[in-house]
Amino acid sequence: MTTSKDIRAYSLENLRAWFIEQKIPAFRANQVYEWLWNKHVLEFDSMTNLSVNLRNELKKAFYIQPTLGVYHFDQSEDMTIKYALKTHDGHIIEMVLIPSETSMTVCVSSQVGCSLDCTFCATAQLKRERNLNTAEIFDQIVLAKQQAQIHYKRPLTNIVYMGMGEPLLNLNSVKESIELISSLKGLGMSSSRITVSTSGLPKQIKKFADMNLKVNFALSLHTAQESLRNKIMPFSEKIPMAELLEALRYWYQKTGIKVTLEYIIWKEVNDNQTATKSLIQFAKKVPSKVNLIEYNPVESTPYKKAEYEDYKQVKTQLTQAGITCMIRHSRGKDINAGCGQLALKF
Repeated sequence: MTTSKDIRAYSLENLRAWFIEQKIPAFRANQVYEWLWNKHVLEFDSMTNLSVNLRNELKKAFYIQPTLGVYHFDQSEDMTIKYALKTHDGHIIEMVLIPSETSMTVCVSSQVGCSLDCTFCATAQLKRERNLNTAEIFDQIVLAKQQAQIHYKRPLTNIVYMGMGEPLLNLNSVKESIELISSLKGLGMSSSRITVSTSGLPKQIKKFADMNLKVNFALSLHTAQESLRNKIMPFSEKIPMAELLEALRYWYQKTGIKVTLEYIIWKEVNDNQTATKSLIQFAKKVPSKVNLIEYNPVESTPYKKAEYEDYKQVKTQLTQAGITCMIRHSRGKDINAGCGQLALKF
């Protein structure tokens, strides 16, 4: 047999093809796949319904990449927990477990670092080292399920791809991880409980829409004023707002799922009537709802959180315009676990 390969990099179809090539009944591949993704077994010797000979053959042909290890964790005053996780090749990523009265949410990472340059985000100050593979994303959810039971005696209910990195720049692994999370061959969680967030990449948004994964979708908008958006999110200089809007409409046309527009309000940046009117005009052009996000201060950036009264006024104006709107309070700020704060500070 050839040099060993990571067996969790194989789809079920490819795994079945390998078994057939080796003159081994294809149903054995189904059994291995179940051990890997449904039972989360990471040692061939623990696959007890396989013969010893078959396990030895698998050991010769494949290896199982080690799962993420907990390098460090902190618990916030509000009970949010931030985990620093070490990958098999020594990189560190962060994952956040967020309990509330009605839900248990995990915020997962999709990249080591980030390749975008949003000026308000701590993660953007890190170099993108590489994409996470499907198993590394999946393993975050498995760990979160375990930790939710250990610390809160509650099940995991929601998954948000809002951690380190831009999910749509790691589209294949994000897609495969969602399929495994929502499949009965994997974790069997409802795709309606999964949200993927993007900073706004029109071509990738359309590709994601075509995958028809039935997940929720969020855009980090923060301003609908093109010149201002280009300043706070410089990568968007090459992306006209009209092109972004067209991609969001395509998303809704293909999926029937409303877009959530994530919107931070900063002092003396977008806390004015012109900015609010632009937001209302934008939100009316695509089926959407708006989440007003509390800003989490990031060192070495000039941004300051707007007053809560400003948030309430914007919400009132949006509601009066017929736009569904919620104010989302930040969690885990005291341990740098809030949105935009993930920068390996622990």
